Amino acid sequence: MRIARTGRCGRFAVHVLRGQAQVQFMPSAITGVIFAVALFAAGWQYGLYGLFGTALGTATAQLLGVDWSRVSAGLEGFNACLVAVAFAVFLGPGHPSTMVLAAGGCVVVTVVTGATATLLRGWGLPTLTLPFCLTASAMTIAAPGFERVWHGGRAPAELSRAAEGSVGLGVDDIGRAFFANLAQVFLMPQWYVGLILLVGIFAASRTAGAMACTGSAVGVVTAWALGAPAARIVDGTMGYNAVLVAMALCGVLLAADRWSLGFAVVGAATATVLGPALNALSRPVGGHSFTWPFVLTTLVFLASVPALPRLRRTAPPPALPLTEQPVGSGAALGA
Repeated sequence: MRIARTGRCGRFAVHVLRGQAQVQFMPSAITGVIFAVALFAAGWQYGLYGLFGTALGTATAQLLGVDWSRVSAGLEGFNACLVAVAFAVFLGPGHPSTMVLAAGGCVVVTVVTGATATLLRGWGLPTLTLPFCLTASAMTIAAPGFERVWHGGRAPAELSRAAEGSVGLGVDDIGRAFFANLAQVFLMPQWYVGLILLVGIFAASRTAGAMACTGSAVGVVTAWALGAPAARIVDGTMGYNAVLVAMALCGVLLAADRWSLGFAVVGAATATVLGPALNALSRPVGGHSFTWPFVLTTLVFLASVPALPRLRRTAPPPALPLTEQPVGSGAALGA
């Protein structure tokens, strides 16, 4: 009995770690461990929120009877991971109200994942981080209206303004921006967090790692060429969506070849431009763009694939066994 219970706990731990890794499309427990290290490097509270959120989302999916293959691959944990971290970032990780709301958000986002999956299934499109975007956006818009929840002073809603600040980038700035783009996927601004995350991606797939680097570079170049403020480029808030789009459109959801590479580069640049637009739209109500640019860009580009014969969708991989296997470029699951 004790051995069976230990086995169940071990399987659950693997599912949780895969869920953490699926934030950047990797169904690898090893990558999940590295991602956890990256979050703890940003702050021990964020590391705990990330693991707790992923575990709660995974457990909720299991309790509600979600298909085992989705749970085992980590597809029911990554949105909950992002929700928990977002609550910690925007509401303050040390408040009891934040802990309670983060737990509730992780349960709710599991339901939202089921709803969005049902709605998008007819078009053959993945949910990506749409459940996270919906849940986190609702939180940032509503939170300032509740005194026991909001601990950040006045509400962040304001009218959008023109870009301000220097647009010049030094060599050090470019390096920090390159890695910060990866870190901001987890809402973290530290460049070294992005470096650790990149190690985790390469540990699962060299193709995915190369596309993460490509997306980050495209995000930096596009933002700089269009004259984005240097501070926003350096802290990664201009380029993180480009990282996710590039990975999704070349090697994860589309077969990796020269056609999908060009498609991914165009998509990454598009998401970089879309970011400030969505920030401007959401700012008057106190919202945040989160990964909305990635979601909208990727869904539109994927929806066009049936009309573009040069591009090929990847086939979904079989259910993963408990024993971790190396993840190749064709084995990465679409979030």
